[in-house]
Amino acid sequence: MINSTIRDYSEKRDFIRMKVDTTIRLTFDDSEKTMTAVCKDLSGTGMLIETSDALAENSEFHTSLPSSNPAFPAFETKVKVIRCAESEDGRFLIGTEILNMP
Repeated sequence: MINSTIRDYSEKRDFIRMKVDTTIRLTFDDSEKTMTAVCKDLSGTGMLIETSDALAENSEFHTSLPSSNPAFPAFETKVKVIRCAESEDGRFLIGTEILNMP
């Protein structure tokens, strides 16, 4: 049982973060508000998004990351804010957890 727990934790750390630095659209269900932001990096469990506005921890929203290939659809997710930190340039870095991919 302990080996299984250690392996489960280890597997969560095995996702590689891919630097993407591309425009992403955020859509908020509670207000039907949309926002354009920058997806800085992406992994199997989350993404780092740079915005001009702070977002509350635990808030949830939908994302749409466009595909550069017309043969593939946009990458759509629902995410939850894990952390929000202001950067030196006054923008906000939003750490998110991917909840699902509808």
